[in-house]
Parts: sequence; structure tokens; C-alpha cells
Amino acid sequence: MDDVIHAIGGFVFSKRGASLTSHQDKQSLSYYDQKTQDFFDSTFDVSMDSLYQPFLARLEPGALVIDAGCGSGRDALAFSRRGYRVFAFDASAELVTLAHQQTGLDIRQCTFLDFYTEPQSAHGIWACASLLHVPYQELAATFKHLASFLVPNGIFYCSFKYGDDQVQRGGRHFTNLNEKLLSDVIADSGLAIVQTWQTEDQRPERAGEFWLNALLVK
Repeated sequence: MDDVIHAIGGFVFSKRGASLTSHQDKQSLSYYDQKTQDFFDSTFDVSMDSLYQPFLARLEPGALVIDAGCGSGRDALAFSRRGYRVFAFDASAELVTLAHQQTGLDIRQCTFLDFYTEPQSAHGIWACASLLHVPYQELAATFKHLASFLVPNGIFYCSFKYGDDQVQRGGRHFTNLNEKLLSDVIADSGLAIVQTWQTEDQRPERAGEFWLNALLVK
């Protein structure tokens, strides 16, 4: 049962050093380092074409995409095979190693706030089911930091489990958002909502779980 914490209602790395991570962040990271193969096996072959379409429709051929929190590398590989240039990173050392082995892509290890590349250089940012592990109080800063790497009119896709609370489940922290909460956390990021929609989880064992999907523009 979920333990509700509270209701909400070409890489270059930063010279400032590693950012501090919360207890919730470290707990989720430990989960992925320990359950790497299980997570990979349950996600890598899931078809995401219906989610790719509205994101890729706004990108020119060969555009640069940052896959932020790439997990198994599934989406980074899909974008690379379609001819896009991809920067992929994840905080889990074990996932980075496995994703690199399985995809052949250059995947770097860092957190969202420690990621750094040339400002205003990426045409798109893809954050599929990754920012949901960031505690709510840190989401605004995380969105603002990532958005700084987008070109003007760049597109940002993100997804969260649909809800309005923060929970611990199975050793991981989840920040659940609805449309209002998403609007609140991006208010100071320079991003604006283009479109939001809900989808049901594609994994058979997660039937009945719903996601908030969003396209944001800088």
C-alpha cells in the first residue's frame, strides 16, 4: 500500500560540483541500482510510438534531443534510429551501464541538476516518467534548469503519474501531478503548456494506472 507523505494540493558537467540529493531521491536511485535488470526488462520493449508522435512532429529532421532520465535507453535509441541527435543521461550508474550495453549509445551518469551542456542548444527535451521521482519542492528548480538548454520555441515532453500527492511505493518516491500542479511548478521556468492529455499505463501489470502527459514550449 502506498505511504502518502503529504498532499500537495557531448556532455559538459557543471563546475559547481555535485548537487545534494534528498532522501527521496537517494531512495529511488538505490531502487534502480538494485533492480536494474528487472526495470530494464519491464520497460525496454514497451511501445511508445503514440507518445513519440506529438513530440517528434514539432522537431525538424536531425534535431538535437536531450533524453533526461533515460532509464533503459529505449527512447534514446528510438530517436537515434529516426535520425535525431541524442544526449542521454540518467542518475543510476547501473542503468547507464546496462543501457549503453544494450543500445550502443553514449549515455552519461548525472542527476537532473548536475546535467550541463551548451545553453539554448537542444531542440527538444524528453523526460518520460523520470521527473516524477523529483520531490515536489525541487521540481520548479529542475524544470527551470533543464529549460535553459532549450532553444527558443524548443519543445519539452514530460509525464507524471496522475494525482495530487507524493507517495512512497516499493522503495521509490513518486511526485504525482495534475494539470494545475504542473502549471504551478513550471510558472518560473520560461515554459508554457501547449497540450496535456491522459493515458493508461501500457504495461499489462499496471492496467488502470493513469499518466499525465504534457508538451511544453519555451
